[in-house]
Amino acid sequence: MLSIRRFISTTNGIRRAAAATARMASESSAAQQPSVLKLALSLEQPSNEWSKEQLREIYNTPLLELVHSAQLQHRKWHDPTKVQLCTLMNIKSGGCSEDCKYCAQSSRYDTGVEAEKLVALDAVLLEAEEAKKNGSTRFCLGAAWRDMQGRKSGLRKISEMVTKVNAMGMETCVTLGMVNEDQAKQLKEAGLTAYNHNIDTSREHYPKVITSRSYDDRLETIKNVQSAGIKACTGGILGLGETEEDHIGFIHTLSNMTPHPESLPINRLVPINGTPMAEELKKENAKKLKFDDILRTVATARITMPRAIIRLAAGRYTMKETEQFLCFQAGCNAIFTGKKMLTTMCNGWEEDKAMLAKWGMEPMQSFDYDAEKRTIAAQGSV
Repeated sequence: MLSIRRFISTTNGIRRAAAATARMASESSAAQQPSVLKLALSLEQPSNEWSKEQLREIYNTPLLELVHSAQLQHRKWHDPTKVQLCTLMNIKSGGCSEDCKYCAQSSRYDTGVEAEKLVALDAVLLEAEEAKKNGSTRFCLGAAWRDMQGRKSGLRKISEMVTKVNAMGMETCVTLGMVNEDQAKQLKEAGLTAYNHNIDTSREHYPKVITSRSYDDRLETIKNVQSAGIKACTGGILGLGETEEDHIGFIHTLSNMTPHPESLPINRLVPINGTPMAEELKKENAKKLKFDDILRTVATARITMPRAIIRLAAGRYTMKETEQFLCFQAGCNAIFTGKKMLTTMCNGWEEDKAMLAKWGMEPMQSFDYDAEKRTIAAQGSV
């Protein structure tokens, strides 16, 4: 009987030792595996295959480490002293048939924004000239349309605007709603630099914000402009009542595009009276956006999409200067500046130039977004 007990005791001991050895081996193996963050920083070419689990790990990195890592990534791929100044002109305001809950230009809501006709070419050139004199190198044109179907005359006029602004030595970007392949090709022939078409938020949250155009409709337009050889400018709006998981989902869509967006605007919602979103955000249980959310989104986007130009867009005027500074530390390298965004306020040129000069930064030159040139410049400045 004693021998049996000793045998059982010895066997159990061996099993415990084996289990402990296996556990230690597993822990050792895990310790040897680089974190997702380290892996992202080590890549010599951007990856277009990010899982939500990987993005979640990066997004939830302790904030100080996350921002530091994003700045390292930024300096690896960009000249950290250069910032692109962009100016946006509303060339056709109001009257849009879409039901985007945040938009003052929807014909469905009473926001005080009246439907207007397309502005004349001369007015566009005057605005572009002023923007150029103030250091802006990308001039953006926005028209409140759902799509370009049946707008041959409008597309022709806008194509002429693009050609004339390009002749001034400026980059051009337009946002006209959905476009098909032929319309995208026409804009490419006119010399268009980039086409803006935001995905707005995560696929999961999107139906809570917009029902008149699907998420896949937006992705199709982005595909059409990229296929035509136009740079894709696509980002979104933070503060639409979304969750942290939606920020991760938003980045997941963008970071898995091939290629990544050349331009990635980050808008901070400015609630407009008369829009459903403004009313929803007044509710007691409404999800409120925190600045940390913006910072984490910017930093995660920079780390996973290193070549993109990340632009602080609408709502920047609501940020303190120290908050903007942190966004630049996290990888932003472009701002919208000038008189106005589409229907909201905008920081002015003089204010922005003074701010950047204080930080030791200067405006990026037109067409200075070539990845190879930027990488060489960045390596020379580290």
